[in-house]
Amino acid sequence: MTPSGFIQIGLYLVVLALLVKPLGSYMARVYEGQSTPLDRVLGPVERLSYRLFGIRPEEEMDWKIYTVAVLLFSVIGAVTLYALQRLQGMLPLNPQGLGAVSSDSSFNTAISFTTNTNWQGYSGEVTMSYLTQMVGLTFHNFVSAAAGMAVLVALIRGLVRRNAQTIGNFWVDLTRTTLYILLPMSFVLALILVSQGMVQTLSPYQTVSIVQPIQYDQPKLDANGSPIKDANGKIVTESITLTEQVIAVGPTASQIAIKQLGTNGGGFFNTNSAHPFENPTPLTNFLESLSILLIAGALCYTFGKMVGDTRQGWALLAAMFFIVIIGIFVAYSSEAAGNPRIAVLGVNQIASDTSPGGNMEGKEVRFGVANSALWATVTTAASNGSVNSMHDSYTPLGGLVSLVMMQLGEVIFGGVGSGLYGMLIFLIIAVFVAGLMVGRTPEYLGKKIEAYEMKMASIGILIMPLVVLLLTAIAVVNQDGLASIWNPGAHGFSEILYAFTSQGNNNGSAFAGLSANTPFYNTAGGIAMLFGRFWIKIPVLAIAGALARKKKIPVSAGTLPTHTPLFVGWLLAVVLIVGALVFFPADSLGPIVEHLHLIAP
Repeated sequence: MTPSGFIQIGLYLVVLALLVKPLGSYMARVYEGQSTPLDRVLGPVERLSYRLFGIRPEEEMDWKIYTVAVLLFSVIGAVTLYALQRLQGMLPLNPQGLGAVSSDSSFNTAISFTTNTNWQGYSGEVTMSYLTQMVGLTFHNFVSAAAGMAVLVALIRGLVRRNAQTIGNFWVDLTRTTLYILLPMSFVLALILVSQGMVQTLSPYQTVSIVQPIQYDQPKLDANGSPIKDANGKIVTESITLTEQVIAVGPTASQIAIKQLGTNGGGFFNTNSAHPFENPTPLTNFLESLSILLIAGALCYTFGKMVGDTRQGWALLAAMFFIVIIGIFVAYSSEAAGNPRIAVLGVNQIASDTSPGGNMEGKEVRFGVANSALWATVTTAASNGSVNSMHDSYTPLGGLVSLVMMQLGEVIFGGVGSGLYGMLIFLIIAVFVAGLMVGRTPEYLGKKIEAYEMKMASIGILIMPLVVLLLTAIAVVNQDGLASIWNPGAHGFSEILYAFTSQGNNNGSAFAGLSANTPFYNTAGGIAMLFGRFWIKIPVLAIAGALARKKKIPVSAGTLPTHTPLFVGWLLAVVLIVGALVFFPADSLGPIVEHLHLIAP
């Protein structure tokens, strides 16, 4: 670890904290229907969209109708994206002539982008046409993020309203989120990214001359494509001189902006934000990593404003900052320490040469250890999943940080909307347990937390680990699951556990040593993403409806304060205890045993 690394990480955290209040205040105005600076430009567009789709913004929904609207919108979106992939070979904006995506991969990707997971079992530049990237994937980057934020706002209304039957209008929340928050921010960020050299074009891939010609031998093939053999049965080869290279380009900046701001994470290129066309400069690296947590963090202040007590929002943000700072420190220190086995193996010169730089395997030299560890931590703290380094190449403890951040339910910032409503589920549990310990009826913001809310909260926190652990167990005893493992032993298990943890928590990053683009993993992963997204959304909306119907209880001397450092510590304890009880045994079989092997004499 170096002073430069700490300065870069510190600057990131300070800038993030400074942007929380202004952005959070603006989003509160959007959701409360107050005037904003963009009304004159976007107001007519909003009203036109309501007329075109027959939406009556004044008509609100109860939680059941709101839920049906969320599910119906998601189903239609998934089916449309599936069809777009299967038919892309016959559609325009496909200069490379890419054919149809396989049915299992199309299924996985359709579920992935609909659920805001953006898990990618394919290489974007050789699989998806420009039309699929823009109309399919980028569109879902906007609306899947907006849907998560809409559900959060519905939950906030449930806490604020009293004796009410409705929690808002999903179509209005979706429209206002997209128009007034995601689109303007993405437009500005995309312009900055283009100014730094990120590609944004509809031109075909470019063929360029390489700096130094490369010679290599390759087998000669017959008319059927089979290698030609000589009289002795040896394969006949021919010398090839490579003088040109095909450079993949495309409408990248427009997708990358919303990919980060909407905590989507799906990259235009296979190597994601490690690719120079997705992340060309230190400035783009800073802005992209900042964008990952920006809206999720600012929504904490939005929450405080909308419930009428900003201290509540600051308390939630403090809990999130505490965990993410610890995660960054552990990941940075582990990667900076490097691999002790190099010296043990007797490669002393290599050890002395690489120790100052730490573990650079799988990392971009442009960003180094500090920025790689920072990105890996924040992308898994949020349900983003984009990467600027390969997590599979991290040290066991460095990789464990990313795994644990997801296993906590991605409530440490989490996805836009989904992270905060996930944290509020844990908060409800924390309030309920605290109330039982002191012998008082649990309440939060003047609303009693009773058996129904606890049942829904329990479903919200238990479905995800159940799905993740069950599918991991099936994969490690199934030949189709084992066939994709390239690394034997504990690390192979870690790769499978990471894959289902990532998909079950709507993250999308991977320990990429696992070949996951197979019918088994595409199907199982799609199931994990469906349950991980919607079996949390539905209980959250049920809680919102139940709370909205309740009357508000006045604050008394016995009311549990939920904005104090003591309560923040209790909330963190609940999150960590639940996460440890559920996932520690599985982690012990993967990254923890890997670490013990690494440090063994």
